[in-house]
Amino acid sequence: MLLCCFELSFHPVADDDALQVMDAGRQLHELSAFTIPAHEGQTMGCKRWAEDYTNEGQSKEIPDNQLTSQGEIWEGWRHLGVYGTDVTPRWGGALRGEQGYLKIPSSPAYASCKSCDSGLINLSTIRESTKFRREEHTAVGRISDSSDNKMEFSEFIKTPKVDGVTLRRPFCSPLEGTLCVTGHHLLLSSRKDDNEIWLLHSRVDSVEKRLNATGNVLTLKCKDFVLLQLDIPSAEDCINVASSIEQLSNIDDITLKFPFFFRPTFEVLENGWGAFQPEMEFNRFKEISEDWRLSYVNKDFSVCSTYPHAVIVPKSIDDETLIKAAAFRMGGRFPVFSYFHKDSKAVLMRSSQPLAGTSGRRCKEDEKLVNSILGNGRRGYILDTRAQNVAKVAQSKGGGYELESNYPQWWRIHQPIERRQAFHDSLIKMIEASSDSNSNMDKWLSKLDSSAWMTHIKDILTTACVVAQTMDKQGTHVLVHGAEGMDTTLLVTSLAQLILDKDCRTVNGFEALIEREWIQAGHPFRHRCAKSAYAISKQRHESPVFLLFVDCVWQIWSQFPCSFEFNEDFLIMLVQHAYYSQFGTFLCNNEAERHQHKLKQRTVSLWSYLNRPEIIKDYLNPMYEPNPAVIWPSVAPQSLSLWNGLYLRTYIDQTPVQEAWEEMKRIREHDKEVTSKAIRLRR
Repeated sequence: MLLCCFELSFHPVADDDALQVMDAGRQLHELSAFTIPAHEGQTMGCKRWAEDYTNEGQSKEIPDNQLTSQGEIWEGWRHLGVYGTDVTPRWGGALRGEQGYLKIPSSPAYASCKSCDSGLINLSTIRESTKFRREEHTAVGRISDSSDNKMEFSEFIKTPKVDGVTLRRPFCSPLEGTLCVTGHHLLLSSRKDDNEIWLLHSRVDSVEKRLNATGNVLTLKCKDFVLLQLDIPSAEDCINVASSIEQLSNIDDITLKFPFFFRPTFEVLENGWGAFQPEMEFNRFKEISEDWRLSYVNKDFSVCSTYPHAVIVPKSIDDETLIKAAAFRMGGRFPVFSYFHKDSKAVLMRSSQPLAGTSGRRCKEDEKLVNSILGNGRRGYILDTRAQNVAKVAQSKGGGYELESNYPQWWRIHQPIERRQAFHDSLIKMIEASSDSNSNMDKWLSKLDSSAWMTHIKDILTTACVVAQTMDKQGTHVLVHGAEGMDTTLLVTSLAQLILDKDCRTVNGFEALIEREWIQAGHPFRHRCAKSAYAISKQRHESPVFLLFVDCVWQIWSQFPCSFEFNEDFLIMLVQHAYYSQFGTFLCNNEAERHQHKLKQRTVSLWSYLNRPEIIKDYLNPMYEPNPAVIWPSVAPQSLSLWNGLYLRTYIDQTPVQEAWEEMKRIREHDKEVTSKAIRLRR
């Protein structure tokens, strides 16, 4: 499984051809190491060196005495340098291997040339074996802080290596070894135990340090609610490491995030970036092809920056009408197709709030668009996820809701879900309550209740059930929106589909649901998932909306454990990748940003990795039995529970639960074998 702390070991490398990306750990594919044939004169250098020397066709071999460690310059070579961590085989650094190779870990391979103050070439873009080649996306080791000041990775790393560090993890034996700080990772190597732990800086939510005479302790509070402790001998080293983590975990420049530096060594069997495009989703709903069409009115993202390049709209509505309707909706998010319920022929749509204002402004094009999905004499529901008084306040600020006089064929109902700003406060209070081991049960439950986290779960599931029931039982079309249409709206539309559609409860179908209803629908992951529950300060745009969605899915999964193809680990893994990842799937706020930063060309999709047979098998539910029926989750308080497997992993050992699932898996596999033998004998 793809976990968050990684135990790895390097393997010898031998390849006399082009620069190779090697798998440091084989089974995890988390970090790569680069190897260069030294006898062919390959090395790494700054851009200036690459231009000055390789263009002249010079080829040099690196003498043994010119191999270096942290940030130094190779003697005699003015513009050469490596941002390594050690000259030992374990850490790579600048090392002449047994086969005459230089071995350089990928993540630390970015630094400044101290002679000419230019950045080193990103080795991952080099493919020629005899000289350097400059490529379009060559990256240099510079980062931007919150003040847009250009700084080097090396400036953040005052103490790159500390010996005698002990890592303490929940329900694991302490691990003592050497701690190294790189541009994207913390690396702890234990030669005694012959393993290594790799931790992305972006996983860390906050750092707490405790300095005293008996020992210096760093507590890393992670975005996935795991607490890690580092015992560091020196107070100065402890302070420096804490400072490095704090700064490197808060890099603003998106192009300096690890997904832009990660290079996979696994074979990509299916490109995840093309797996769930709007065209493919449209073809999935063949029944609607007569009444609906794909529109490319937003192909350059000029109509709505948060919508994908293609959207499904009524066939009777032309693009000019869509443009005018978009001007009447907040952020240009005009009503678009979301889901078709085959059993009742009901359609689910979503949008943002109309810009009606206090004057009751109307838009004929918007009314035409909304009414076009209704047949003669049919009516539909507009479900507003805001309380009525909140919608009225929005109206006084230029927003509002659909007036009955302008939309007479639609019933408007309000199913209030708290605004996203309240979610973050609830998460913080819930995690604080969860970590309070000194309270008795009554006090603990009182704290949990006052956090209102479970209340949010109940309200969201209730609203999703209302939408699903309206479509399934009444066969009525539904339009869902809140204010911006990028948060609570998506919570409701995605969960309603999970309730109604058995395909959404498969691995592939659930991935497609996340793609079309969250990623392509414009949920701003970069903003919402920037921080988690332990952040010292919070920004206005941060909110655990996607976490609430996955929690709601887990609640339904817990009530119908045999109706889902995936297991609990699958859901936890998705939460982790939404907050920190080596893949680009959850990296940006919308499709326009992804297009701008060329994510499809420069990063790897999570689905490309996850859907490989040897990986996905660990996330399959052994108890799965396809269930074509609509599933109706209970929202009664006794039916909802706190997700121990995610929020309480630091405090409750999950090993017994995992062992139970492994035993169920073994029993099911044995049952299949026996059944197969019985069938063969009958023949």
